[in-house]
Amino acid sequence: MDKRDSIFISAGDPSADFPGKLLIEEIVAACPDMKITGLGGPLMQEAGLEPLADYKKLAVIGFWEVLPKYLFFRRLMAQSIKTIKKNRVKAVILIDYPGFNLRLAEKIKSLNVPIIYYISPQVWAWGKGRIGKIKKLIDLMLVIFPFEVDFYMKHGIEAIFTGHPIVDRFKSFPSKEECRRSLGFDSAKKVIALWPGSRRSEVKRMLPAMIDAVEKISAKMSNVEFVVAGVTNIDAQVYSDIIKDSQIPVVTGQTPEIINGADLVITSSGTATLETAYFETPMVVIYKTGWMTYQIARRLVNLKAIAMVNLIAGEHIVPELIQHDASAKNISGEVIGLLTDKNRYDAMIGALHKVGQRLGTGDDASGEYKSAGKRAFEAIAQKVTPC
Repeated sequence: MDKRDSIFISAGDPSADFPGKLLIEEIVAACPDMKITGLGGPLMQEAGLEPLADYKKLAVIGFWEVLPKYLFFRRLMAQSIKTIKKNRVKAVILIDYPGFNLRLAEKIKSLNVPIIYYISPQVWAWGKGRIGKIKKLIDLMLVIFPFEVDFYMKHGIEAIFTGHPIVDRFKSFPSKEECRRSLGFDSAKKVIALWPGSRRSEVKRMLPAMIDAVEKISAKMSNVEFVVAGVTNIDAQVYSDIIKDSQIPVVTGQTPEIINGADLVITSSGTATLETAYFETPMVVIYKTGWMTYQIARRLVNLKAIAMVNLIAGEHIVPELIQHDASAKNISGEVIGLLTDKNRYDAMIGALHKVGQRLGTGDDASGEYKSAGKRAFEAIAQKVTPC
């Protein structure tokens, strides 16, 4: 029987894989004998996570889309609880993924294991009804936006700002020109990147509309080229079945380079918009989900914006096309309008720069650089003696 102390980490969303990796690296550096189990992607596994499930099955979005996997998630919940009970768990660290993670927190609270939430659910934007549950269940909230600290403190929840993992990921990154050259983009053409998301369901809903928009854009603009930013956790066949004869290349595993090198990105909402904003690349945001999910969401969520970049900015700095509005006609109209109006294009770059500044620099008060993972580990170590 393994008698090592352990930490359980639950990070089911692909966007949590990199910040989860940074945190695990800090834990392993400080506590080499620590056993780390839970849910996470390939980067977290390379850093030392022992996974309970195939990470490709974890990325599900939407109320209706979860139902076909109900039994899988029910078994996974039971397995997670069993693992936490069986091991000598010093802490449970939940990373984003609120649909699963808040339920897990509720079921293990009676075990008296410290529960730490890293990368807050966006309750400040759309889920204020969850504040009471978070206050009851979570011992420490680690946040990635400075303004989140005040929000949680006002509700009596201890919160610490760790910095944003995007800053760590792209702090030393090739320039836009270097990215364009490495990807072989034509210097005489405008490059439009299609980024339909990191989940299979997102790609199957977003990419067809993007491909249809390509045809309309190409009919009115001759000096453009297109590229699809693919992700490794989605089978290549998913992309090829949608793209078919359009001959648009799919480049996998180089999304940051594509986004930085592009002149414009057609992207899904969420963290993707923040990464695009970090590179100050103008964008058009689209969001499509199942009919039932959309009907439920529109009744539960009262938001003036859905794109993370617009929520952080506090205003609509990039266009959002939601559900039926995310048509080929509307998408192409927004893209052409941006690429043919220099004033509007440059104004968007300026607005994106301001959003990037809100993510922080990674430097502390003394000017020393610390990764979000290191800051998160230091905060956890103040709450729990890890080793």
